[in-house]
Amino acid sequence: MRKRIAEGSAIQRTIKLKEIMIPTKQIRALFTDKTIRVYQAYCDEIADPALQSQTFVSPFGRSRMTWIKPSFLWMMYRAGYGFKDPNQRRILAIDITHEGFAWALNHSCGSKPPSHLNKQEWKNLKENTPVRIQWDPERDSKHNALDYRSIQIGLSGEAVERYVDDWIQGISEVTDLAHEIFDLVGKDKLAEAAKLCPSERVYDLYSDVDQLGG
Repeated sequence: MRKRIAEGSAIQRTIKLKEIMIPTKQIRALFTDKTIRVYQAYCDEIADPALQSQTFVSPFGRSRMTWIKPSFLWMMYRAGYGFKDPNQRRILAIDITHEGFAWALNHSCGSKPPSHLNKQEWKNLKENTPVRIQWDPERDSKHNALDYRSIQIGLSGEAVERYVDDWIQGISEVTDLAHEIFDLVGKDKLAEAAKLCPSERVYDLYSDVDQLGG
């Protein structure tokens, strides 16, 4: 029994040490040499034609801001593993080009006004910047907030057009995977759940992460 307790304590210390070593702002994602994966959750009416067309088509609205998230577990938190509400019951994995992802970050501003801008300057910045950046606490499989942040990227205007028409290279559905992980988490089988989660790593293809607002 003492040995088990000691081993458990050692694991917790290791996990905590890893969290401490992760900077507050860091992009973590599943990516290849050509694409980076982001996640979105939608209703059936949007998800089905998107999967069939391999991009977003009507009734997806291009005039609204659409948020993409590279973190799988943050998407699970946001959509409640697909059980939160009917409008987020289908969880999609969207693979986009690195060039498109970089364009989005390079044409972004934070979702909140910087302290050095007055109201008119902030209005002008938003009107001329099609992408919003928001850094929210990363989540674990039980939705607990962690000490470091996860990036959320809001696309509007020109950014949405580029996303739908140029950046998307493929769309797949991960709803069943989300439900399977949810079931394991509910049974407190966290190690098994962790093995099913996508193996995200530090996205080192963009070097100016610290300069991104949010």
